[in-house]
Amino acid sequence: MLQSLPTALYTAEQVRELDRIAIQERAIPGIKLMKRAGRAVFHEINHRWPGAPVTVFCGAGNNGGDGYIVAALAAERQLPVQLIQLASPDKLTGDAHTAYEYALSVGVPMTPFTDCLELQVGVIVDAMLGTGLVSAGLGGQVREPYAQAIRLINHSGLPVVAADIPSGLCSNTGAVAGVAVEASLTVTFIGLKQGLFTAKGPALSGEIVYCDLSVPSDVFDGVQPSAIRLHCEDLAENLPARHRDAHKGDFGHVMVIGGDLGFGGAAAMAGEAALRTGAGLVSVVTRPEHVTAILTRRPELMVKGVSSGQELASFLDGGGSMPTVLVIGPGLGRTPWSEQMLQQALASELPMVLDADALNILSQGRLVAPPNRTKWIITPHPGEAARLLGMTTPEVQADRFVAVRLLQQKFNCSALLKGAGSLVCCPTDSSSTTGKTADDSVVGLCDAGSPGMATAGMGDVLSGILGGLLAQGLSSDVALSLGVCLHAKAGEMAASGDERGVLATDLFQPLRKLLNGHVGE
Repeated sequence: MLQSLPTALYTAEQVRELDRIAIQERAIPGIKLMKRAGRAVFHEINHRWPGAPVTVFCGAGNNGGDGYIVAALAAERQLPVQLIQLASPDKLTGDAHTAYEYALSVGVPMTPFTDCLELQVGVIVDAMLGTGLVSAGLGGQVREPYAQAIRLINHSGLPVVAADIPSGLCSNTGAVAGVAVEASLTVTFIGLKQGLFTAKGPALSGEIVYCDLSVPSDVFDGVQPSAIRLHCEDLAENLPARHRDAHKGDFGHVMVIGGDLGFGGAAAMAGEAALRTGAGLVSVVTRPEHVTAILTRRPELMVKGVSSGQELASFLDGGGSMPTVLVIGPGLGRTPWSEQMLQQALASELPMVLDADALNILSQGRLVAPPNRTKWIITPHPGEAARLLGMTTPEVQADRFVAVRLLQQKFNCSALLKGAGSLVCCPTDSSSTTGKTADDSVVGLCDAGSPGMATAGMGDVLSGILGGLLAQGLSSDVALSLGVCLHAKAGEMAASGDERGVLATDLFQPLRKLLNGHVGE
């Protein structure tokens, strides 16, 4: 029953279209798909918690119908089972009503929901709202009695299996409609819902198991995914091979610009990350006060202390070894010195990664960006994205897919929106004959990573990784997608199950392993 997770991600509307094609154009009865869904959920319960009592919470729609099937299968196996109805049976229609009659025929005990219900043992199945929340007209909040049922489930302390998607979680955005089920396991059907993998989705979905319900593969040909899961192994194939006569000049020169007073460590970490990613040369331009400390930390870096934009300009205009890529932002600050550094970097029109305070300065509108920004990579977290877009952070998080597309369109460059389920959106190919525009471009999603990465310096390391990949000749879109995945997987390896106390610099050794053919390990 267990299947590997597909690459394609879909909105709820797209999954409903896949469902329609399967039923109407491939003549698969809806109740047959519902029974397959119920069997998929019951299989996982029986495999993980054999013999455990089962309590199923059922809503009024097809998601509730899946729950009735699960309860019926448990009763047929003579397992202790109870079904809690959030909607009266007379509100059930179509396949959901057929599933109700099936459960009734095999003797499933059914009880209307009450807030006095006690949940003490066994496994809970959430089959209340499903993807219907997107279009149920709930005004952004889960209504009663569903909200009370969700709170009861979450406070039970029992394992929870969500059918298709945790109730209260938006399928399209990963945002929560006031309150949502905290699932231990989510068994999702036909198409992966993009909201499971970003924003609050990863925290609420638990382990995600996929079942295509044996829908013919050609059904999926008719619906273009709204997003794709990024695969590090595939992206790593874009790394150029190193010939036996290679020299450092073959792999580019990254210049990291940052490290205002008190923030020299950020620039140092970005520089070392670029080295660890394989750049041939890496220089760090920072405040003169930080030069000695950075050289002591990593003597392989070339460190230049500058006090003004004019001094930086001499390094960008051909003096010494010309950089091929700039990384600006780590520890940059927001002082006049910071603005001078960014102004000179923008004037160079070199390929560049812009992070942290470089983005914050841009959002203030005092510096004019050059018209050609196609060689940029911007890497905001939600707060920085909000400032760039003139929105609030909650507005960004309410629909991260819309936000990353807006970032890409506004700056016409490769854009990353960091966070759980980081999102990548890159310029569409102007030569494409498909008619695709930035509005319907497919977003890349990285579902790797670890909560242990929630610590200072991780963004600086990511910026250095991206600069190192650009220096080796990767295009900005490939460099961004690969860099995000490498960073996330290195974070997983550094944490290795121990999520407290991970340092940003702990990523360097696993990063090196990943870059040298150990991506799948």
